[in-house]
Amino acid sequence: MIYLSSHNLIYIGIFFILPLILSIYSQVKVTSTFNKYSKVNSISNITASTFAKTLLTSAGISDITITKCSGYLTDHFHPTKKYVALSDSVYNSSSIASLGVATHEIGHVLQYKNNYLPIKIRRIIQPILNFSSRFMWLILISGLILTLFIPTLVNAGEIMIIVFIGIYTLSFLFSLLTLPIEKNASKRALNLLKETNTLNSYELAQAKEVLDAAALTYVASLVSSLLVLLRLLLIFNKIRRD
Repeated sequence: MIYLSSHNLIYIGIFFILPLILSIYSQVKVTSTFNKYSKVNSISNITASTFAKTLLTSAGISDITITKCSGYLTDHFHPTKKYVALSDSVYNSSSIASLGVATHEIGHVLQYKNNYLPIKIRRIIQPILNFSSRFMWLILISGLILTLFIPTLVNAGEIMIIVFIGIYTLSFLFSLLTLPIEKNASKRALNLLKETNTLNSYELAQAKEVLDAAALTYVASLVSSLLVLLRLLLIFNKIRRD
């Protein structure tokens, strides 16, 4: 029988069980909250796609189209291809949940239009991360092989591991920027829904529940990224000591 020390149990709990619990909880929360308010029709009775188009027109934005995409909660804004895609369950719905989700995506459009600072920083990081992420695991494996099995190339191996950690740190920074971007898009959405009188105060509170639940998925992702980064640093420190 294998016995685990209290130290090992804490390590497993923090670095493996905690992110798993957060991920499961956030997914369950966003799904259950969306399902709950997708059954509650708004008093305005306007569909999410129509309202999104109205908001774009009001903001003087004519180069962004509203399209439908398949899937469940697959709504997104593609800044390069210039479209907002609303999922099947959102596009033609006038529910509180659907209006909240659609307006959130318009919030992202306005962030790009207004040159929202975290968006600008993330756009600088993204192409670097997209390129480097293709090779990061190869760099890590090569670094570990050199460090652990070829004594004459230990220094080269350690440098490669440091490069990998640097790339992963960039990935963590990307996740760190994503959270305020999503929170800001939700704040813009709630303001738009209020200013246009599309939802009353009671409905706004319900829409906020949906958007707050969605934000939990980004919190869970950020925590997981942070724990992976810390685990990498601990492993690298142990390799150097040994």
